[in-house]
Formats: sequence, structure tokens, C-alpha cells
Amino acid sequence: MRVAFDSRPSSETDGIGRYSRCLLRALRRTVSARDEIAETHSPRRTDVYHTPWMQGAMLRSPCPTVVTLHDLAALKRRSEHLRLAALPSLRHLAVQRATKVIVPTNAVAADAVARLDLDPERINVIPEAPDPAFRPRSDQEISEVRQRLALPHRYLLWVGCMQRPDPRKHLAKLASTSRELPLVLVGQAGRWAHELPGVTLTGRVSDEDLAAIYSGAHALVLPSEEEGFGLTAVEALACGTPVAAFDRPALREVLGGRATLVEPGDLCALVQAAQSAERPAPQPPTWTWEDAARATWKVYERALTRSPDACVGVRRLRKRTPVGVDQ
Repeated sequence: MRVAFDSRPSSETDGIGRYSRCLLRALRRTVSARDEIAETHSPRRTDVYHTPWMQGAMLRSPCPTVVTLHDLAALKRRSEHLRLAALPSLRHLAVQRATKVIVPTNAVAADAVARLDLDPERINVIPEAPDPAFRPRSDQEISEVRQRLALPHRYLLWVGCMQRPDPRKHLAKLASTSRELPLVLVGQAGRWAHELPGVTLTGRVSDEDLAAIYSGAHALVLPSEEEGFGLTAVEALACGTPVAAFDRPALREVLGGRATLVEPGDLCALVQAAQSAERPAPQPPTWTWEDAARATWKVYERALTRSPDACVGVRRLRKRTPVGVDQ
């Protein structure tokens, strides 16, 4: 089986970029002698085409297509949906025509069924995982990174992309929320982020530095209203750092009792929970990228042996069945 993997988002700094890089490396580590994976967004002369983002979904493909959906937050915000106009409808139609759709949680699977009317039988839940680089770092490593980046000795941490404002992340509100500990924001930042009051910006950092920043933080704060998985929370736990987050379905599913979850929108409660956190944090989920890769290879096999009508479009079901996790 020859698989074409659309690696275009691998250079991105967001969660989709992280997913693409980590999964592709794991797919290469777990490939069998009879299979092959090629980095290309042209599915010619291949058996299966996998695009790890909605932007790569094709309306017409010469082979079975697998699409990874990370979340459907834009569909829940009418203003965003109207602003993007016709383009999303074409992307959504391309996803609806995919042979198989991979999502990171059952929460996203439920959204895909409700918002895109996807057949649950085509949806495969495959969780994400922390990269092996994310592990507790030594005091010396933490101190070196702290001095080089001029970080405070104790701090709350947020990690993500800040190139443009995103109302779902509540970063401006978080920055202005009263707190005892300083706030460090890690990630590529646009001009607007430099105007946030009372925060320390690191810019984009290497995974080695990020692991030390995670390890040195008092807690990670996750004030997002919409999360498809919460990868930064899992990375923080892998580095031994507690997590405080808004109580959203995907985070509840992934983190369980491993994080302190507060009422969505209550930033004061979120900050208080983060400042009251105690180390060491609970262990992260045991799922690895190799587990995800092996589950993804099984999806490719099922896509290759699809029924003749698998790519026709959406099928409406009278009774929707729950979606399970691929192991």
C-alpha cells in the first residue's frame, strides 16, 4: 500500500503543524515492509491519500481519501462562518466526500456528525500525544532557559499561536485578570500580542526550550472556549506541570481527573486554580504517537477496502451510533 501524506502544514507553528510532524515521523517508524508513505499532496499513483488538515481535502480524488479534522469551532461561530463565505462550504463538501475522517476525540466526532452530517461509520477517533521531547527537565536546564529568555522565577504559562487575535482563546482577558504570579506566553506573536499588559512573550522556541519552560512553570492555564484535544495540556503534564483549564467536553475526555477544570468563562476561577496547583502533576495519558500511527495505518487499510459507494457523499442515518476509539 502506497500512502500519499500531505505534509504542507508540517512547517506551521500551531497544533496542526505539531500533529503533522509528529504523526508523519511515527508513521515512518511503524511502516511495514510492504507499505510506503510519501510526502506529497498529489495523490496520483497512490493507493490512499491522507491530508492532516481540512484545507487539503479534495472534492475529487483518484484514490480513497483520509482527512483529519482537529475541531469544528468555526462552524459554531456564525460570524466566522459568514465571513469565510463559500470557501468553507467547498472544504466541508470535500470532507463529506472523504472515505475516512480521523478526529482526536469523541467530542469532535459528535460535532462532525452534528455539523457536517458525517456517517459515524466513517469517523475514526485517534488521540494525539506529547512528543518525546516533552519530559521533565533538570534544574540546570530550567535555569539556563529562564535566564536566556528573561523569565520570572515562578510563573503561569500559556502556549499557542498569537499571530492574530482569536476570541476563543481569551488571551486579552487573561492578561488583564488579577493574579499573583506573572504570566508567560509562548508562541509566534503578532503586533497585537505585544500590547497585552503585564505579560512576558518568548516568541517561537525550540521543543527543547519549550520542555524546560513547561518544567519551570507553576502551572499551565488553558482559557479556551473551544478545544478539539488540548495538546498543550498533555505536553505540560508530560513535563510534570499542573494544568488548569475551562471545562470543555474534549478536555474532560482527554484529561479526566488529571487537570483542574473550572466553569468556562470564569477567568478569576481559572487563575486561582492555576495558582493553587501543586506539583507534581498527574501522569499524562499513556497513549503515544506510535499508538496513533498504528491506528492510522489501520484506517488506511480500511479506506483501501472501502465499499464502492464510500466516496459518494454524506449518508443520513435515522439512528446515529456512538463513535469509538481506534486502538
